[in-house]
Amino acid sequence: MTRAPDADDRTWLARRLLPDGDEPDPRFTLANERTFLAWIRTALALLAGGIAIEAFAVDIFDANVRKLVALLLIGLGMLLSGGAFVRWLGVERAMRHAKPLPLPMIAPLLGIGGAVAAIVVGIVVLTSGP
Repeated sequence: MTRAPDADDRTWLARRLLPDGDEPDPRFTLANERTFLAWIRTALALLAGGIAIEAFAVDIFDANVRKLVALLLIGLGMLLSGGAFVRWLGVERAMRHAKPLPLPMIAPLLGIGGAVAAIVVGIVVLTSGP
C-alpha cells in the first residue's frame, strides 16, 4: 500500500517557496514547468541576439545604435529570465490554492521590448544611405 506524499517529504526549498496549499495534479505542475522553460528559451534567444548584434553587426550599424539594440535585447532577456521564475512561482501558488492564475506580466514586457527593438532597427535601416 502506498502512502500519500507528506509535506515533510519535499525539499527545504520546495517547503520555503511553496509552504502551504494542496499539491496540484502533477500534469499541471509539469505543464507550468514546460511554460517556464519556453520563456527561458526565449530569454536565451534574446541574449544570443544581443550578443550577435554587438559582435557581427559592426559594418551594418553605427556603434551607438549597435550598443543600444544589443543592450536592449540583453536587458530584455535578463528581465524575461527573472519574470519567468516569478510567473512560474505565481502559477504554482495559484494552483495550490485553487485561485485564478495571475496575469502574465512578462508577455506585455516582451511585446513592448521587441517592438521598441524593431522600431530602432527599422529607423536605422530606413535612414541609412546606400
